[in-house]
Amino acid sequence: MLVKPMTYMNNSGLCVQELVSYYDIPLENTLVIYDDIDLDPGKIRIRKKGSAGTHNGMRSIIYQLQDQNFPRIRIGIGKKPPQWDLANYVLSKFTPDETEVMREAVKKAAEAVDFYINEDVDFAMNRLNRREKAEKAEKKDSEVQNQ
Repeated sequence: MLVKPMTYMNNSGLCVQELVSYYDIPLENTLVIYDDIDLDPGKIRIRKKGSAGTHNGMRSIIYQLQDQNFPRIRIGIGKKPPQWDLANYVLSKFTPDETEVMREAVKKAAEAVDFYINEDVDFAMNRLNRREKAEKAEKKDSEVQNQ
């Protein structure tokens, strides 16, 4: 089941908790996907569990579930510019360049969901998190060669 809460983001936990309770879904089968200002644009991170970090929607989910032991996929959108309000930043449209980066990120996230469904969260973490590290090393090597 794929769900997009229609509550305000800060109340996402209400929807998630209702679904988990109503359908008796184990938390390890509850995958939350969300944007994250603490990751560079387009970066993907998969975790089995963890804190909410700076994300108010995740704080709400953890608070309502009274547990943080559920898998999640974080999609980086980057830090807000200093002069911007956070809400305006996260709700703003992407630039054309950012749109292309985010398209690739969404493809990676969809691939991670597929790995999660057909294998498990560990498999998804190993495949995607390892790929992110390899891409970062490749970019660094390219920058060194171009100097």
